Amino acid sequence: MTYCVAMRLDAGLVFLSDSRTNAGVDHVGTFRKMNVFEIPGERLMVLMTAGNLSISQSVRQIIAEHTTAGGKSIWNVSSMYEAAQVVGEAIRMVHDRDAGTLKEFGIDFNVSMVFGGQIKGERCRLFQMYSAGNFIESQDENTYFQIGESKYGKPIIDRVVTPDTPLDEAAKCALISMDSTLRSNISVGLPLDLLIYETDKLAVTRFVTIDEHNQYFQMIRNTWAKQLKTVFESINDPVWNAAPETTSNVLSSQGHKNQPLRIQAPAQFGMDKTVSAPGPLQTLAQDEGNNQQH
Repeated sequence: MTYCVAMRLDAGLVFLSDSRTNAGVDHVGTFRKMNVFEIPGERLMVLMTAGNLSISQSVRQIIAEHTTAGGKSIWNVSSMYEAAQVVGEAIRMVHDRDAGTLKEFGIDFNVSMVFGGQIKGERCRLFQMYSAGNFIESQDENTYFQIGESKYGKPIIDRVVTPDTPLDEAAKCALISMDSTLRSNISVGLPLDLLIYETDKLAVTRFVTIDEHNQYFQMIRNTWAKQLKTVFESINDPVWNAAPETTSNVLSSQGHKNQPLRIQAPAQFGMDKTVSAPGPLQTLAQDEGNNQQH
């Protein structure tokens, strides 16, 4: 019960997460899902989590403290790829320790993460982590990752964000994506954490926690709703049963037999055989015209 989105752009990175972990009539839980690992001037890494909260918290703690057999930790690896390997190893450690016991109680080992940032000497990188500890990396063809309730906020990102999108526009798009999710799914909720990272700054550039009183987010919610309605109302209605010469907004045309798939009723419920079959479907305008003639 969460929604997190991260974008990797030419100008830097955008991270946005909600904070709801449970939703019900009388039980709403709030836990922050964004974690920052930072050595200013040397490295900046952000981890966002979805899934089982106890698993996520265990993984986060191990990431912060664990050193691999090869002496690598989140604090000393030389590349973001190696950092992602450390995160993957932490996930597997928690799985080895807890998955069996959780299964005995009917609980799946369920966790997903988005992990990204920059280490001095290389570019910004972004990864999506899975429950098995494996991961994929964002490329220019896929500039963002989502975890949790992703379907409601995906369309706007697909239409707007490209690698050269400015950070502020990407942040605006992320907030619209979150608002779409908040409106459609009660399991996602305020407050939100928004972090903007500018390439090569190697420290948090901008960060804000957004609640229901945030002026900009309220403007986003109200403006987006109004503009969507305006655009919707500006689109022409469809033309049904259009004449052959009609060339605009045709949904169905004369001469094309469009019929629904009708299921034959059993004999005891069937129509009287003397009743003729229904005529061709008519448009509302045609139907009104026939009524006026009578």
